[in-house]
Amino acid sequence: MKLKVGDTAPDFKSNDQDGNAVKLSSYKGQKVILYFYPKDMTPGCTAQACDLRDNYKLLQKRGYAVLGISSDDEKSHRKFADKEKLPFPLLADTDKVVHDKYGTWGEKSMYGRKFMGTLRTTFVIDEKGKIEEIISKVDTKAHTKQILKDSK
Repeated sequence: MKLKVGDTAPDFKSNDQDGNAVKLSSYKGQKVILYFYPKDMTPGCTAQACDLRDNYKLLQKRGYAVLGISSDDEKSHRKFADKEKLPFPLLADTDKVVHDKYGTWGEKSMYGRKFMGTLRTTFVIDEKGKIEEIISKVDTKAHTKQILKDSK
């Protein structure tokens, strides 16, 4: 399924780094930045998470909740969140159910080798649960600027 701007963001339930169940529908009435990333503690994913962390207060001021999601497990997320002092939930999607709903699991290639993995993508979801923006060419070091566009 290929999601597009204007579609209703598919609801899901997934555990965060502390084992708490998180449902997208519980964020209704709030804007959500749902970002899919490949792997905890890798350079690009760390840069992206830290950019969102460093701008978290600004994002909250603008009315956004931030949810990170990857196919890593809760334990890996806990280590990553602790190491980088991430103030937002990291969701474990080890069975790739959420990835399937959002179309973020697919073929990638590195050094000429093809493999399946998370396609780094961010969904900006409005208060009504509609997809406002889909960012597939993520600038990991300036992701907040990409999201807010008018950020200084």
